[in-house]
Amino acid sequence: MNLVFFDDQYISDLYPITLTRPASEIRIGILTIQQKWLYYFDHPSSHLTLDYLSSKFPSTLSQESILYINGALCPTDGLVDRIDELEDGQGISQNGRLLAYQASSSINREELLKFSGEEFLEEITILKCPWDIFRNNGSELELDFDRVTEGRTSAPISDTNTVIGDRIFVEEGAIVECSILNSAKGAIYIGVEAEIMENSVVRGPLAMLPHSVLKLSTKIYGATTLGPYCKVGGEVNNSVLIGYSNKGHDGFLGNSVIGEWCNLGADTNNSNLKNNYSTVKAFNYTSNDYISTDLQFCGLIMGDHSKSGINTMFNTGTVVGVSANIYGGDFPPKHIPSFSWGGASGFVPFELPKAKEVAIRMMERRNVPFTQEDEALFEHLSEETDV
Repeated sequence: MNLVFFDDQYISDLYPITLTRPASEIRIGILTIQQKWLYYFDHPSSHLTLDYLSSKFPSTLSQESILYINGALCPTDGLVDRIDELEDGQGISQNGRLLAYQASSSINREELLKFSGEEFLEEITILKCPWDIFRNNGSELELDFDRVTEGRTSAPISDTNTVIGDRIFVEEGAIVECSILNSAKGAIYIGVEAEIMENSVVRGPLAMLPHSVLKLSTKIYGATTLGPYCKVGGEVNNSVLIGYSNKGHDGFLGNSVIGEWCNLGADTNNSNLKNNYSTVKAFNYTSNDYISTDLQFCGLIMGDHSKSGINTMFNTGTVVGVSANIYGGDFPPKHIPSFSWGGASGFVPFELPKAKEVAIRMMERRNVPFTQEDEALFEHLSEETDV
């Protein structure tokens, strides 16, 4: 059997995070959504996504039967049991949104989205907007912690640390010295060759993927995830950095989602609570307007390859597109389009050759190539942007 993770008609509600990836490639908790499902269904997997993403995230199918799973859907035991019961031509839905479909042969995306199925009545976690990522990060991190650590033994934790609670797992090669690790309120997972530098204070849940770093005296609280090769300093609360992104210095990041290959300059801060304590509104790409997040706390949503200069201030519920470069005093707008260059005083287009040059240089530092597929993706998104 093949697994195919499909992006449905609501994929644009997850922009800017899904401007550069299928929904199933979003990291929430410890694992990406696709990785979570592979704990249950150990089969070859691929994607059925938007046309311009398909060259980087192709669909690779054999002649076997195919299980289509909504890429924004996180697994539960109940979901897995119900999906196991599906026969060819059967699916399950919730509130009109297709969750999974079993087919005997491949189906194109347009045809797949016409199918519905039996209503699945149990509670599910399906991402409907970017802020759902940090909102559900705590519960997903706890589930992933159990998946990743089941039947395994943690590497020893140095006795230079103060350890509170017993839901801490350290992978071989990780370095943690002279810090406080408190898992009484949530699990702490420290990946291969990750490092927590001295005098850091961690109040779980926290997930650190391989080669991620907490710099000296970092303060982490509330469910936070650092993807691979992320460097973080200062104060961070309930935020997800998907991977290869840095917030290396003092400053506050809270209730936020940061894509890959981003860099927040020294003393970058975001507001996550309005002065009047009202519900936060944030930009939605589908409606091209600001919508209610239904949250009192909502910070910064930043797409891949975007950067902020030193002392940048982001207002509550700011949404930044892909490959934007923000700098200067005062608060920039709450929606910053992709391929923008500027700040509170205004923006000009971040020219495509310069944007690619920056991306290539940053990725080279981690020995990751900027591929032809990446270049085509940049070209498509820059053509779609109107600064």
